[in-house]
Amino acid sequence: RNRGGILLSMRIALFVTCLMDQFRPDAAEATVSVLEQCGCEVVFDPRQTCCGQPAFNAGLHQDAIPVCKGTVRILHDQLTRGGCDAIVTPSGSCAAMFRHAIELLDGEDAIAAKRVSEATFELSDFLVRRLDRVELGASWPGRVAWHDACHGLRELGIKSGPRRLLEAVDGLELVESTTCERCCGFGGTFSVSLPGVSVGMADDKIDELETLGIDAVVSGDASCLMQLEGRLEARGSRIRGVHLAEILAAREAPMSVKS
Repeated sequence: RNRGGILLSMRIALFVTCLMDQFRPDAAEATVSVLEQCGCEVVFDPRQTCCGQPAFNAGLHQDAIPVCKGTVRILHDQLTRGGCDAIVTPSGSCAAMFRHAIELLDGEDAIAAKRVSEATFELSDFLVRRLDRVELGASWPGRVAWHDACHGLRELGIKSGPRRLLEAVDGLELVESTTCERCCGFGGTFSVSLPGVSVGMADDKIDELETLGIDAVVSGDASCLMQLEGRLEARGSRIRGVHLAEILAAREAPMSVKS
């Protein structure tokens, strides 16, 4: 495809996610910037809503079905009628939910869910595996630790990709945490039904992060960042939470400004 003399490699349907839309719009915009910088044409269907994951993870499958079905139909329409080559989302947990949608739905909707699932990528996975891009020209001076979000790590197998992307960022120092693979305690409705356990899990990670001398904890899921940022703020920590997309889109991020 060619637009204004610029060769566009792929047409991408952006699935922005509920939490990103409501709580981290800057990260959503950064996702678009990163994809466009890689030569992709990004399109967004404003009819999209939730993927159904909160209800699904709580065991309320019947409540999840109509929500999931509606979103699957919209994304499938973007693939078939909208000419999109792939679906990209800045959330491993939402990307993983579309895999569950295959079994959650039936008939034509299950067939559509299979196609949507096969075409959906978490942002870092798409950049590294599909586009074979690591060097994005980003500049972000600071010392950071990566948090492996549960769904991205355990359901999608995302591990080295985000680290390779971060290591290629000019001025950034990546520090490994021994608790990087440990759950932050959010778990959707888990954090509401068992708040004491949820807070304890977050604090367990933060206890170590505080010893690393980092400026930020970085993740690919807004839900994890919301959980960790809440506890960091409550503890009066200087560490902030930053979404991977925000770093990849940055050309410089002054450490005195909280994201």
